Amino acid sequence: MRTYASILTSFLIILIVGCQSTNTPSSTGSSMPSDGIAGFTSEMQKQEGFFNFYYDEEVGRMFLEVDKIGQEFLYVNSLAAGIGSNDIGLDRGQLGAERVVKFEKHGNKLLLIQPNYDYRAVSDNQDEVKSVAEAFASSVIGGFEITTKNDKAYLIDITDFLLQDSHDVSGRLRGSNQGNFSIDKSRSAIYMDATFNFPKNTEFESILTFKGDAKGWWLRSVTPTPDAVTVRTHHSFIELPDDNYTPRVFDPRSGFFNISYQDYATPIEEPLVKRFIVRHRLEKKDPNAEVSEAVEPIIYYVDRGAPEPVRSALIEGASWWNQAFEAAGYKDAFQVKVMPEGAHPLDVRYNVIQWVHRSTRGWSYGGGVTDPRTGEMIKGHVSLGSLRVRQDFLIATGLLQPYVNGDETPNAMTEMALARLRQLSAHEVGHTIGLAHNFAASVNNRASVMDYPHPYIKLDDNGNIDLSEAYDDKIGAWDKITIQYGYSDFPEGENQVKLNEMLVEAFAKGAKYITDQDARPTSGLHPNAHLWDNGSAPNVELDRMMKIRRKVLDDFSAKAIRNGMPMSTIEEVLVPIYLLHRYQVDAISKVIGGLDYAYNLRGDFQASNIMLEPSWQMNALNSLLNTVAVENLKLSEEILGEISPRAFGYPRSRETFQSKTGPAFDYLAAVETAASVPFSFLFNADRFNRLLTYKARSEDQPGVDQVLDKTIDFVWKNPANKRVDRTIQRVVEMEMLDHLMGLAVNDRAYDEVKAKTFAKIKEIRSYASARTGRKTNEDGVYYQYVTSQIDRFMEEPDEFKISDPIKAPDGSPIGSCDF
Repeated sequence: MRTYASILTSFLIILIVGCQSTNTPSSTGSSMPSDGIAGFTSEMQKQEGFFNFYYDEEVGRMFLEVDKIGQEFLYVNSLAAGIGSNDIGLDRGQLGAERVVKFEKHGNKLLLIQPNYDYRAVSDNQDEVKSVAEAFASSVIGGFEITTKNDKAYLIDITDFLLQDSHDVSGRLRGSNQGNFSIDKSRSAIYMDATFNFPKNTEFESILTFKGDAKGWWLRSVTPTPDAVTVRTHHSFIELPDDNYTPRVFDPRSGFFNISYQDYATPIEEPLVKRFIVRHRLEKKDPNAEVSEAVEPIIYYVDRGAPEPVRSALIEGASWWNQAFEAAGYKDAFQVKVMPEGAHPLDVRYNVIQWVHRSTRGWSYGGGVTDPRTGEMIKGHVSLGSLRVRQDFLIATGLLQPYVNGDETPNAMTEMALARLRQLSAHEVGHTIGLAHNFAASVNNRASVMDYPHPYIKLDDNGNIDLSEAYDDKIGAWDKITIQYGYSDFPEGENQVKLNEMLVEAFAKGAKYITDQDARPTSGLHPNAHLWDNGSAPNVELDRMMKIRRKVLDDFSAKAIRNGMPMSTIEEVLVPIYLLHRYQVDAISKVIGGLDYAYNLRGDFQASNIMLEPSWQMNALNSLLNTVAVENLKLSEEILGEISPRAFGYPRSRETFQSKTGPAFDYLAAVETAASVPFSFLFNADRFNRLLTYKARSEDQPGVDQVLDKTIDFVWKNPANKRVDRTIQRVVEMEMLDHLMGLAVNDRAYDEVKAKTFAKIKEIRSYASARTGRKTNEDGVYYQYVTSQIDRFMEEPDEFKISDPIKAPDGSPIGSCDF
């Protein structure tokens, strides 16, 4: 039988008797015969395609035939089979980096080189191009000794390249404190079942086993033998698109993602950095028609592993985008189908909506493979977390509490969950066609699926929960604007003028666009840009939601669980209802010390840097403080009497409240958690720095003192009468004091903010001190504790340990959570 060693021996003999090699396969005098590849690979499995390759099954080696020396192509590494932990973040179908690369021959080696496209000279002057290329480092990402050659190509062994940790699995495990791991080559191999070849792309897959010492629970919880973690990585060699794609200039108002690079051939009077939007290529069959079919429609394929009715919901939601493309002048240009049987989700030829499983709920993602040179989207790739649909089902269950007899099978919860999946499918596909989040859409009549939607809950005429409008069922007005910006066709030379006119007209009609950098909870300050909110006015919507929440909590009972479930599992359904308002609290907090602005350009009319009306800010503060009022934190004795201690086999989890009462339901932990939400948003150093600055600019602005005085008066200076109410109130008081002390020692806070905060802490001490000997002995003991804590803090504020807040149960992703 032929062996790999015998082939190598024959090859060495050929080398000894041959002539010296030169730089090209067709050169005369080579030490390798012109038919070297054919002879060397005669008994291997051959697959022809973009790069021909040969697999030697006897020794498990993969050989690549390289006939494109100096020709650039795209290399993408991905994770085909993952670990299944949202926390670790190594998911099935996760795309890795995309890189423009090329093979170069140097001596007896082929080097796989990644040019540096972040710094370029787009010029006909090749010396100018060369000067920039030599000024910035390139990267050699692979080196291969030439095994043999023929007149047209070189043969190299790429086995070790395919079996390397290309996706940095070991780095991710180490970085998430799961242990130190390295590849065990004895337990790794080429995975031929998912290794394919096509005319424009060559696809390899490898089984990699990482050996190590598993340290973290995240890994141990999802791996059968945690010290041996086996995944599959995928490698794609892809032909680059032709030069017929025309990049479209990026506008920060457009709602698109962008690529950028520095072009050193740019005239001095023009910007050095060039920015272009990310989008698919789309061309009309009839360029002169107002509406035309596409030369090649954009087709997305839904994972065959998604079960019904999920699959149909994903198809329906993603198909909404065809409405937007029709508005941009295309007929049936965006289509959604079921994945062909046997197709691989990482095959670059398919835009894919993938159904991904994890052990806990987590974010979904929309991304893709993009040409780094131009921004052209080559492959859209969506990963949807399968557990998020169950979280929406849980929220609907808590709102409706439908199990009157305990054996019902109501459909309303499933319908709400599927409505969310339709919206989610549209949202993540939106990212893959180039769109960024628009977090101002929720205050503007649900203008975009690119927002994060909280279910819109209503009460019907009879006072019952109505979920008929929980989620939208279509593309929004903003989505049509963005697609028109990205995909509409214009006469040559009119692009920029027409695109600018399009956006100016849209904003004149009331369109709003604010994205991530201005909407996130800790960094955001825009009054209209929030995650998981509803309504045109944050305080009005919060007040409305608090009333609905109160009604649901007052009626809460064992009707929230089915017959046969442990009574302790009522808590799992209670949690998202008790914290139903948490994201609207985030929204309203941004009004306090907020700023109204847009991504306006010079010459456009949009509002810029407008401090908010003082009355709006104080109304927002009133609504925010109302969430920590005792009456809004209480639970009825009926429901408290029904939540049993944790049943055997049903331990606490990240979806339940933390407990300081052992297995019993910790009522005060729920109170503390709910109180920490508004205070953590309110006592943000950046917010108070803005309050300080705004007050200096305008006496009408609330300023630091007014906000602190209002908060202290509400929380501390209106003591409750009932014992149970006082207990709840004291939890709120101490939670507020901890956050106030945290602000006082925050390095980000300006000195004047700290000075004012220290003064207010002293006021609380004076208030508590005056009550140490009054009322009941119980009250006196409590106020003595308060004064002693403040005294200790004042003595050494930087050394004083402020209580760590109880960690809230997982919330975002709300439906389980994006990009």
